[in-house]
Amino acid sequence: MKFPMMCPCKSKKKYNDCCRPYHEKTLHPTDAVALMRSRYSAYALGLADYIIETTHPDHPHVSAKVWEWREDILQFTRETEFLDLEILSSEERQEKAYVTFTASLMQHGKDVSYTEKSLFELKDGIWLYKEAEFL
Repeated sequence: MKFPMMCPCKSKKKYNDCCRPYHEKTLHPTDAVALMRSRYSAYALGLADYIIETTHPDHPHVSAKVWEWREDILQFTRETEFLDLEILSSEERQEKAYVTFTASLMQHGKDVSYTEKSLFELKDGIWLYKEAEFL
C-alpha cells in the first residue's frame, strides 16, 4: 500500500521514500540521524513496537513489562501533536553517535517542545537509541 503523505520526520520526502522502509523492517537506518528521524516518525504515527525495538537494552526505560511500556508510549502518542523536528547537529564516532535535535510538540494545547542530545550505539551492526540529555 502506498502512503502519499509527507514523512512525519520533516525530511521533505514522502513517507514511502523515507521512514516507512525502516518501520516495516525492510531496511535498517544506516546512521544515527536516520534512526533519530525514523523514531520521531514512529512516535508521530503511534508505532510503539518500533520505538521499543530500536531502544538499546541498556536504556533506563527498557522494561521487563513490555506491554506496560508499549501502553505508555501509545498514551504519549495519542496525547501529543508532533509539529516539527529540527536536527541541530550530529557526530558519529565508530560505534557511537550523538544527535542533537529540537522536537516541537503540543499536548493539551500546551507547548511541550524540547531540545535533546541523544546517544546512539551500534549493537550487532544496528543503530539503537541509548540515552538522552535534555538541553
